[in-house]
Amino acid sequence: MWHTTCCNITDSKVNFTNMSRRRTTAIVLAAGQGTRMKSSKAKVLHALAGQPMIRHILHTLNSAGIEEICVVVGPDMADVSTVVSPYPSVIQADRLGTAHAALCAKDAFYGDVDDILILNGDNPLIQPGAIEALLAKRQSVENPAVVVLGFRTATDNAYGRLVLDADDHLTRIVETKDATADELTIELCSSGMMALDGACAFEMLEKIGNDNAAREYYLPDVIAIARAMGRSCAYVEEAADDLLGINSRSELATAETRLQQRLRQAAMANGATLVAPETVFLSADTILGRDVVIEPNVFFGPGVVIADNVTIRAFSHLEGSTVAAGAVVGPFARLRPGANLAENVHIGNFVEVKNANIGEGAKANHLSYVGDSDVGAGANIGAGTITCNYDGVFKWRTSIGAGAFIGSNTSLVAPVTIGEGAVTGAGSTIGKDVSKDALAVTRSPQREIKDWGRQTRERKQALKDKGERG
Repeated sequence: MWHTTCCNITDSKVNFTNMSRRRTTAIVLAAGQGTRMKSSKAKVLHALAGQPMIRHILHTLNSAGIEEICVVVGPDMADVSTVVSPYPSVIQADRLGTAHAALCAKDAFYGDVDDILILNGDNPLIQPGAIEALLAKRQSVENPAVVVLGFRTATDNAYGRLVLDADDHLTRIVETKDATADELTIELCSSGMMALDGACAFEMLEKIGNDNAAREYYLPDVIAIARAMGRSCAYVEEAADDLLGINSRSELATAETRLQQRLRQAAMANGATLVAPETVFLSADTILGRDVVIEPNVFFGPGVVIADNVTIRAFSHLEGSTVAAGAVVGPFARLRPGANLAENVHIGNFVEVKNANIGEGAKANHLSYVGDSDVGAGANIGAGTITCNYDGVFKWRTSIGAGAFIGSNTSLVAPVTIGEGAVTGAGSTIGKDVSKDALAVTRSPQREIKDWGRQTRERKQALKDKGERG
């Protein structure tokens, strides 16, 4: 029995009423400190494909049709509660084991529950199919009280082994440190995730004891409790690669590799061409249209939407941006948050765009910075152009009209408006508005000094011949 209070609810309870379908809730365990990550940040907040790993779990649950979710966090994890919102979280005030953590969610939901899923916040690669398989087995005619999610892997590992009887029923999970030599040869291992009969789940959890060296309440002990209550236990088996737990930076990198492989395959299956897939890095929320071509060494940060028939050339970096159909980006381009490219825009090599709307057919092909700007359709931004949008305290916008031509090496000192069809002379610094169809030039008049080059070279050579520098 429990001998300690376990939690405080940090958000309102979930209340689902008048539900005609089977009711399933999910408890996600995320209170672990992740000491092996060597980080001041909670383990479940470390990112995979641009998103905290805990969000991958929540997304997978949603994809499997699970809407009632409670996340168990530690007492020092307000940032995790913020990230998982609007789902409620409960605090495991004392970290006394996984069963103790699950029991902390007991008062998070109202009413009767048919099935309760218990998942780990550090298993971000789990697929909706695995959750559906767990629930299908739980809801089978056999009506097992506990269904454990298992996988097969090499015998030399630290996972708990699933011990089965002659009828393929799960009898117990034996931890590696407690396993006999024969038990260590079992290849069927536990992921630590399971589905419980909602009618007796918390009753079973409350009966788990802590008679062990660590004095903790372990979730795998629920199997012995269920069997003592006369209930059967079962398992479902899924691919090991989908059930990778993350406890270290190395395992985080391994998970990133596997997730990127999934994302790339999905992108190509949906009609995008990745010229060198292994060099393209996608975020979990990256949207790529059909007939998009992604050249090698392109990185997509969060919040990127690419329409059909777009080409992203090599070595480009995109984040928080939208790119409309027919646009060409790169090579070596950077789209920062708020960059919105209309149809058939060209953003070329070493061009950076931030918080700017680039109109249809506009071009910035070389070595430019366009920030906090609105660029009209068909405008041309010459090489070396910069929008000087920051005065040291405030940021200001630049407006460039449709069909305007910005000469090379122009500095546009915001706030400033360049009218439709206007032209700025190369090398100009424009700090005042330019009228429609006008030419604005600020560079000094050119003058020529006859024979200056020859005279200067002869004078310097004479000094050099005498060993002097002048």
